[in-house]
Amino acid sequence: MDPGTLLGIIITFVAVFVSLIMEGGKPTAVILIPALLIVFGGTVGAAMSGGTLKDFTSGFGRIKVALFAKKTANDDTVRTLVGFAERARRDGLLALEETARSIEDPFLRKGIELAVDGTDPEELRDILEADIQATRAEHQQGIKIFADMGGYAPTLGIIGTVLGLIHVLENLSDPEKLGHLIAGAFVATLWGVLSANALWLPISKKLKRVAEVELRRMDMLLEGIMSIQAGANPRVIEQKLLSFLPAKERAILEAEQAA
Repeated sequence: MDPGTLLGIIITFVAVFVSLIMEGGKPTAVILIPALLIVFGGTVGAAMSGGTLKDFTSGFGRIKVALFAKKTANDDTVRTLVGFAERARRDGLLALEETARSIEDPFLRKGIELAVDGTDPEELRDILEADIQATRAEHQQGIKIFADMGGYAPTLGIIGTVLGLIHVLENLSDPEKLGHLIAGAFVATLWGVLSANALWLPISKKLKRVAEVELRRMDMLLEGIMSIQAGANPRVIEQKLLSFLPAKERAILEAEQAA
């Protein structure tokens, strides 16, 4: 699991509340149910109204991906594909039939099985590219939902503040209440801006990064599968796959080869 997003969100909220306490304030002063309701409830409602209910539930469900995304071992993927290529070149594609059943990655398993079954190369590429497009669309839905929430939250916070100031104007005849009411009015703006910049937008950015990594890996798997089906030299396949890796990971694998 990559703890970066969850840790970052916690650090941001801790920094805000510690700063509040250091300035002499109390955390309970900003925990106001009406402000939280209009910001978080209104943000969720606005995001939900921008599409179908299914769009929202599937997109919002991607929050687990952002907070608990698994680390991808691209070096293992390269080794696996090269191993498949060596075996297929030595014993033929049919030799991978039994191995394909034990592959955990559904995309790789599907590709190898189709290649073993003798699927036409163009049809195989079309099928796998369609899967990549479907994955991209799924990621985009989650990215859009949280980006939209990041845009709605500050505006809902301002609306909450306006409502609070209306209440302030209703009590101008009672000066003793004004300070408390004005402070309470601005709590909604605080939560709107804080939730957008410490929660919704970072989650959207994380989902975008997760999508980039996963789609790049799927592109790498696609090229590996097509090369294996074509009977390409395993060393050529390895060099092609290495081009998909970040420079640091590529350097580590190349060092292992040299050793």
